[in-house]
Amino acid sequence: MKDKELVEKALAGSQDAFAALVEKYRIKMFNLAFSLTRNREVADDLAQDIFIKAWLALPKFKFQSQFSTWLYRIAVNASKDLLRKESKLRKVSLEDSPPLTLMQEDTTNEFDAVQEDEKRRKLVHRALESMPEKYRAILILRDIQGMPYGEIGSILDISPGTVDSRLHRARKMLRKRVLQLSARLGGDYAVS
Repeated sequence: MKDKELVEKALAGSQDAFAALVEKYRIKMFNLAFSLTRNREVADDLAQDIFIKAWLALPKFKFQSQFSTWLYRIAVNASKDLLRKESKLRKVSLEDSPPLTLMQEDTTNEFDAVQEDEKRRKLVHRALESMPEKYRAILILRDIQGMPYGEIGSILDISPGTVDSRLHRARKMLRKRVLQLSARLGGDYAVS
């Protein structure tokens, strides 16, 4: 069943229809929340909060955009609110991320490569965390979630041209921050 039909049924009172929407988007909302918070428990709570907000706001949905765009906008706003609240309490850190677990026995070289990849990933996430929200959000929506410019523009309420220019600045900023962190931490990481 298409989103529009599910939304119409949910608006008519069908909890099963809304449950189908939750099931369809729950992994995407969790991934977005995790990309922004880097904490599995917080991301899980945030994803649930996103769906609660969507359920409560559903009567205001006017079918002027796709349901997914509307839901992502709720998700981004809920994430911003949470990050603002948490930044007052403490900085979200990469140490909250679970440790890397190996799924198979590795030789020394493969293990070293995995460790090096993990260091690089942490470095990029640390650099990403230090970026202003408007640049971090656009990188996550485009480069991690793989969304098209038009949908990102709708979610963030900016034009596709602004998406393009902001994304260009965000990528440039991320490269610079990764290089600065790498130099400070004594590594040699290139970001393409």
